[in-house]
Amino acid sequence: MSERVRVVEARLLRFAPLVLGLSLAGYAWRLTFPESWGMIDLKVYWSLAPNILTDRLYTVTMPFTADFPLPFTYPPFGAVVFLPLSALPWVAAQVVWQLLSLVCLWWIVRTALGLLARRVGYDPRRALLWTGLALWCEPVRKTLDFGQINLVLVAFVFAAVVTVRNSVAGLGVGIGAGLKLTPAISGLYFLATRRWTAAAWSFAGFLLTVALGFAVSAPDSWRYWFHLLGAADRVGPVGSAINQSLRGALSRSFGYDVEMSWPWLLAVAVSGVLAFLALRSAVRASDTLAAVLAVQLFGLLVSPISWSHHWLWVIPVVLWLVHGPRPVLALPWVVVTGADLVTFLVNQQPSIWEIPRPWPLAALGWAYPALGLLTLAATPRLLRTTSEADRRARTREA
Repeated sequence: MSERVRVVEARLLRFAPLVLGLSLAGYAWRLTFPESWGMIDLKVYWSLAPNILTDRLYTVTMPFTADFPLPFTYPPFGAVVFLPLSALPWVAAQVVWQLLSLVCLWWIVRTALGLLARRVGYDPRRALLWTGLALWCEPVRKTLDFGQINLVLVAFVFAAVVTVRNSVAGLGVGIGAGLKLTPAISGLYFLATRRWTAAAWSFAGFLLTVALGFAVSAPDSWRYWFHLLGAADRVGPVGSAINQSLRGALSRSFGYDVEMSWPWLLAVAVSGVLAFLALRSAVRASDTLAAVLAVQLFGLLVSPISWSHHWLWVIPVVLWLVHGPRPVLALPWVVVTGADLVTFLVNQQPSIWEIPRPWPLAALGWAYPALGLLTLAATPRLLRTTSEADRRARTREA
């Protein structure tokens, strides 16, 4: 951690409760705007989940948006999990979900800082400070505005994957994958760290969620796993600027949905190599946080759909970068997410379905995937620099 950043953070820590309070006040003020309190995705979970009890989970949509009717896109187990929330009145469900999401944001920050404690020490004010600052980044704001599941899911999977007990870690990841498929990428972390038992438990946990889905609704489960799985166009517009995956960025650059053609395969190969090198370096350096982030960034890049609000892993990424010896790479992440670039790009679109666009907008639409690739590429060198800095610190202490 550079001395300048250390001094700035130390000064801000004295005002950590105030920073968090002001951020929460700003968040509460934003809720006075209809688009912030609409929570359109939460309404999908809340209103459509009960359809699994009548075997109609994937045949009913909610036509309450101007763009397109929204379907339930998660596995059947996801609907089962949301049934208790669906039993609440709509306003109560909104309040409960927002409070739970805020707690999960703090938990994500706390978990990341806990993994960094050996480097920066432990100070409970640090979690309050960074939680307040994280409230202003675009992935968090959009998750809260949409009532998305992202904060809850990332907090759950993050806590599970770094748990020492293999059974708990594996089951947590497996259940997360059964709720929404994307956490399955976390299994790569278990394989890279040779936690074979955790990997086996994650597979077992996932199978358990599939079995539970079939027990509740066999027709819906069959429909999802054998007909709807992999239908990215059902989830939403692949080429929209809000899709910050490699496929989305490439599609906007080429002017059509590249699907699984050679540009996408090449980009996946490049990101795979960078992720492998970053993960190998992190494992060798015994840097758990870096290893987890390498896997999660790879997952966000190669997924067909990675909405900008799926990129909540940018929060621990920034914390890892800021508390390293060369925090400069954190700056573009802070600028891109803090300035809400994606919202600007979305507002420039004639339609969410129109893929071709002027080249400056297409180039800006690479913001998240480009920074993700850059972070993966820089990770091995950053880890070497960190190791050298730690050795020099231990030498001075001796």
